[in-house]
This record gives sequence, C-alpha cells and structure tokens, in this order.
Amino acid sequence: MKKVFNIGGVSYNSVIHLDQFPKPVPTTIHHCNFKETVGNTGAGKAVTLSKLDFDVTFHSMIGNDVYGEKIRTYLNKPNLKFIHDIDPQGTERHLNLMNSGGERISIFMNPITDEPNIDYNRFNKEIRKSDFVVVNISNYCRNILPLCKANKIEVWTDLHDYDGKSSYHQDFIDSSDYVFLSSDNLKDYKPFMEKMIDQGKKLVVCTHGKAGACALTKEGWVEVEAITEYRIKDTNGAGDAFFSGFLYGFSKEYSIKKCMQFGTIAGGLCIQSELITNQDLSAELLEKEHLRYY
Repeated sequence: MKKVFNIGGVSYNSVIHLDQFPKPVPTTIHHCNFKETVGNTGAGKAVTLSKLDFDVTFHSMIGNDVYGEKIRTYLNKPNLKFIHDIDPQGTERHLNLMNSGGERISIFMNPITDEPNIDYNRFNKEIRKSDFVVVNISNYCRNILPLCKANKIEVWTDLHDYDGKSSYHQDFIDSSDYVFLSSDNLKDYKPFMEKMIDQGKKLVVCTHGKAGACALTKEGWVEVEAITEYRIKDTNGAGDAFFSGFLYGFSKEYSIKKCMQFGTIAGGLCIQSELITNQDLSAELLEKEHLRYY
C-alpha cells in the first residue's frame, strides 16, 4: 500500500439543502433538508484515499468537545490513522448552504486557531516514510512546508477556489510540486497554470465542475469532460474526491489522461452521496467504473 501523509482541514458541519439560495431580505424558511456531518478538505481526502487502498496518516486540529469526539469516531476507519492536536478554540464548524445546482455558501461559525502551539518536528518521521505528502491550505499547515523542503519531499496541494492573486495561498503555491485548484474564482485559469509550469511545477490540475477538468504538464494540456450520468445529491467533498481519484491513478503510474478520468469518476461518485465520500467507494469500483465509461 502506498503511504500518504495528509495534513489540515477537518470540521463538524451543519449542511442545509435548499432549492435556491434565499434572497437577501428577511424571510422564514419552513422546510429544508438538514444534516450534521464531518467535512472539510483534509477529511475528504483522508477518507477517500483510505477507501482507495492508500495507507493514510491524517493530522488536523480538533477541540476537546463533543464535535471533536464525533470526528474521532467518524475517522476510525480501515487504512486511516488520525492524529490530532487540541485547539483551545474548539472544533472547527461550518454552516454550508447548498442549492439544487450543487453550489455552496460556507459560513465558518468557529474557525480553528491560525497559529497553534504545535511541535512540527514530530512530523518528520511521517513525512520521510510517506510516498505522497498532501498539505492542505489551513493556515497552520504552512509551517510544515519548510520541513518538506528540508527533507526534499515533493508536496501536493489543493488551492480550491483560488482567485489568482490571494497572498494567503502564496506559501502553498511556492512550496508545492503538484497543484490542484478550481476555476470558480479564476475564470482565466490557463495563464496561471502556464505560469506554474514555467516556474517548475510538475503538474497543475484545474477542475470546472460540470464543465469537466484540465491538466497541464511540460508535455502539454489534457482535458476531460464531466460524466453527466452521475446525479447530484451533495457536492461537498467532490473536489477532494477528484484529487484522490487522480492520485490513485498516479500511484499506479497511469497516464495523466487516465488519472484525470479516475478523478472524474471519483468526483462523480462523491456527488451521489450525502457524505464527504461515497460509502461504496473502493479501488475495485473505481476500476469498474473506468471500464464502463472509458
């Protein structure tokens, strides 16, 4: 089994599904589909990768509270070791408003501490023994980047809805070899991707939701379409599933095109679930779906 060290991003979320977002006027909504569940980008990757036969070590911050306990219970899964530090501010919590098109408004009700008191040196062992190191963009994770550089470890990161100019993301961009992002806030994404390759990145992948995804390496562009047969129940976790499906293909030394196809399948399977990953997901299902669609 390939080993992954994945750091940053777990929360306990309230998720409300509506046909459409409320207009910006006072109103009362009498009926909605509501749930509370574990979410966030690190958790989405950790659970999905563990289902795809990776040996995953996942670090994040949680509170010494009932929500932290719910997270520990949820992450007690095969192939997944969850290690954590206690955040005195409590467990991170989000309120996600979802519409029928899969769009999301996220409200951070309780963010984690930006600069917690953590002994980062204890991660050296995990970094060195891992085949892949994934650094998510929680603020505290930027402090592990110098360790990755000192150990000459390649870094994978996910910038999500980066707008092309946010200074917050710059440390993660500078320190990463493999970069993922979405085009939600970066419509003119191609110049950014080309700039990244010119600066020495090995791979840049940009997802476009229903419009598919594209990748750029030194060898050129690769594009894939979305699979329209997958019907939306909940889009939370879809980007992390795409990332994980791609990494599955990459770990098998498949072509970039095939990796993108596996990412597309994993993302599609995710949106059919109301959780951050499809409960039926496995490497076998991913391969079966690939034969079905490609």
